[in-house]
Amino acid sequence: MAGLMFISLLVLLFLSVPVALSLGLASSIALIGDGTMPLSVVIQRMFAALDLFPLMAIPFFILAGALMETGGISRRLVNFANALVGRMSGGLAVVTVVTAMFFSAISGSSAATTAAIGSILIPAMVKKKYDVGFAGATTAVSGELGVIIPPSIPMIIFGISAGVSMTDLFIAGFLPGILIGGSLILLVWLLSKKRGYEGEKNITWAMRVTAFKEAFLALMMPVIILGGIYSGLFTPTEAAVVAVFYAFVVGVFVYREITWRNLVEIFSKSAITTSIIMIIIANAGMFGWILTREQVPQKVAAFFTSFSDSPVVFLALINVLLLFVGMFFETSAAIIILAPLLTPIAITLGIDPIHFGMIVIVNLAMGMVTPPVGVNLFVACQVANIKLERLTKALVPFFIVLVANILIITYIPAISTWLPALLKQ
Repeated sequence: MAGLMFISLLVLLFLSVPVALSLGLASSIALIGDGTMPLSVVIQRMFAALDLFPLMAIPFFILAGALMETGGISRRLVNFANALVGRMSGGLAVVTVVTAMFFSAISGSSAATTAAIGSILIPAMVKKKYDVGFAGATTAVSGELGVIIPPSIPMIIFGISAGVSMTDLFIAGFLPGILIGGSLILLVWLLSKKRGYEGEKNITWAMRVTAFKEAFLALMMPVIILGGIYSGLFTPTEAAVVAVFYAFVVGVFVYREITWRNLVEIFSKSAITTSIIMIIIANAGMFGWILTREQVPQKVAAFFTSFSDSPVVFLALINVLLLFVGMFFETSAAIIILAPLLTPIAITLGIDPIHFGMIVIVNLAMGMVTPPVGVNLFVACQVANIKLERLTKALVPFFIVLVANILIITYIPAISTWLPALLKQ
């Protein structure tokens, strides 16, 4: 049955059927081919995949991101980042990365981060004579920090799928996020210096103080959310609700940039985004159930260990696999399918599950900026109004830096495990 399901999935993907539908149809075809179970099992398993309380965090973090984008929070974060680093060579490109790091600590979504900062900074960079491909590439790659720096929707999904603490994953994401963000800042600064992109010359300390005051409530949001999670005041799921409440109050009553008419569009957009993710999770849950029933995890484990029982070799193979999968699969679907398969093997080889979770996240995050299904690329192309081919050419130096970061995170476990272990002492 598993073989029929994989063949059906490959055919459906080749025919350009959306990934979510391909997973569900391939599972149904496998059940029909097996003939021993009724098709009602499909509905039962899809419902079971969604019947998990931690999944409630996903719609709330998506809604919080939409409220922040409309409520002026993202614009104030951009202004504050510009006041901090705008004087550097390639100031606006550096601002893009720094703002993405700020926004990532609030939104939990890569696409939301790319859209929020791209709508402001891509036109600003083009106006300052930056190459539009470079502007789009900087924004798309910076947007991947939205799933690495906590809170992160893929971390929630990995935690549920692999049975790993979401709080520990959130804590573990900080240092990898800072590492990747810092390396991107260095890259865009070097490229900008080479190309002659100058920074803002008229930024004063008074402007910095003013920008900080205006962005203070926006900057307090991650402090409240993450501080509440790590202190045990509320769970990651409850933190998502707190994020919505905070973004709503600040956007409607403090900044007063969200009108009651805006709320209809915000809720509508959030509901559509949530439904897409939930459909993927439901279909991937059915797909994963068949894999488990057919003992595919055990067969995959035997396949990997047949090469070598060395953790170093295993992680090298996993990186290649995840980079390939990330090019073709939506992140949520990839995590739901692969996390239950690969995490037990990693644990058997002595790899910390938190460390392995970060390896999975950073690899699949790169998939968000690689053709043919990199969601950040399509968002950046739409905002910058350029073709994918032009954007892809500008991404080459960014790919080199991202791969280097993946290798560092893979083979230096302390980057992922040190902070969670420290906070447990």
